[in-house]
Amino acid sequence: LLRVPGAAPRRQRVVTKAVTELAPHVSKVKPVGPRVVVKVAELEKKTLGGILLPDSSQKKPTSGDVVAVGAAKHYDLTLKEGNTVLYSKFGLGVVDVSMAGTEYAILYERDCIGIMPRSNASVDDIKDIKPLGDRVLIKVDAAEEETAGGVLLTDDGQEKPTTGVVMAIGPGKVNEETGEVSEMKLKVGDKVSFFKWAGDAVDTPA
Repeated sequence: LLRVPGAAPRRQRVVTKAVTELAPHVSKVKPVGPRVVVKVAELEKKTLGGILLPDSSQKKPTSGDVVAVGAAKHYDLTLKEGNTVLYSKFGLGVVDVSMAGTEYAILYERDCIGIMPRSNASVDDIKDIKPLGDRVLIKVDAAEEETAGGVLLTDDGQEKPTTGVVMAIGPGKVNEETGEVSEMKLKVGDKVSFFKWAGDAVDTPA
């Protein structure tokens, strides 16, 4: 399990948002301010075992390729066209639009979690993600499989670990008013403890 925490712990709410269908003559969107336009990755239509999924069971992707980049007043955006990003589906500023049958997401760069190593990246590539902002990539410690008395625990009974090792760090948080970048306190290899609800957890193959 790898975890990409944000700057502060938070409980997350799932918000259902409709996709805005743009007029047929619209073929390009230019983002305003420190925003980017991301071409959303296609839905996973089957499981790793090859089982086809009905539309209602297909998980909406939160990754895609950057196709347009806006401009900030006091700093240069980190993202470039062609980058593949993982982004937060809980970002309040995420706008989903559809152009010519293709889905895009318009969002602030700060809501992008990290840069993936390639287009159509999978969970296998999470270990190679480059975190953005003040995010860090943590390899979470394994859950205890038995109690001190030797009783084996079921998956439901295993306490969720809140410790791990830092695998990668972002460049630091940007102050959007001044363009200053805060220095990261953590470094790769640090052993850390984090809040139970911090960040975004991603299960990776063993």
